[in-house]
Amino acid sequence: MQTDGPASEILPLVRDHTGPVTGIHRTTHGHSSDLTAVVECAKGPFFVKAVRNRPGGRRDSLIREREVGAALVHVAPPLLWDVEAEEWLVLGYEAVDGRPAHFEPGSADLPLVVDLVARIGRVPLPAFARDWTETRWDRFAATGSEAGLFRGDTLLHTDINPSNMLVAGRRVWAVDWAWPTRGAGFIDPALLVVQLVASGHTAAEAEKWAAQVPAWREAEPEAVDAFAAAGLRMYRARTRRRPAEEWLTAMVRAYEAWASHRGIGVPPASAGV
Repeated sequence: MQTDGPASEILPLVRDHTGPVTGIHRTTHGHSSDLTAVVECAKGPFFVKAVRNRPGGRRDSLIREREVGAALVHVAPPLLWDVEAEEWLVLGYEAVDGRPAHFEPGSADLPLVVDLVARIGRVPLPAFARDWTETRWDRFAATGSEAGLFRGDTLLHTDINPSNMLVAGRRVWAVDWAWPTRGAGFIDPALLVVQLVASGHTAAEAEKWAAQVPAWREAEPEAVDAFAAAGLRMYRARTRRRPAEEWLTAMVRAYEAWASHRGIGVPPASAGV
């Protein structure tokens, strides 16, 4: 077995948890980590995420993911062990033999995904997460009052997309809890709406799926409108900075379709942030 780069440094640190390692399969996602891989080993397999143990965003994100793991029973693969050494922070999860969910119209995965989003919304907010206030959309809101509509006491995943919804048989797991926050309960189902639109649904169809989630049904329409507008401004700003990234353009189009469906006018000139 050949190892190089981060894997060669990490394997000796986690040997007590893995036993002898027979294979390492790097994943195609997980760009927020220095290493994401399925480790085949005597005590596994395990899905491993690792970042260099340096102050900053990646380390902070993985520490938050480690903290929230115990709260995610029944919605995410369990965190089985972790190692923090001088150079590395490593998390070891139960490896799930699954695939990314299909969000396209007619997909048999959709009821399972919607149910999972609803179950995430019912996870009790851990006491340690009370200061994880969601603020990423604030500067894209039209006013401070609109930003206040994004506040709440729901534990949020905040990165709902097909790659993070892992289908295994008739079950779906939410993976990659890279930046969970505390906010309004409608935010995760709203993110699902945008992803469904990007996958080929009309905005009306996407909202019908979201309407199966209690937090969506309970949301004030003006709060959802404010979030849709803020999301569109956010992705327009990101696209201006990285115009070559097609996925950002696709998200702008999805947000535009959703905003149009809700009757929200968000002229490009208003996105000068």
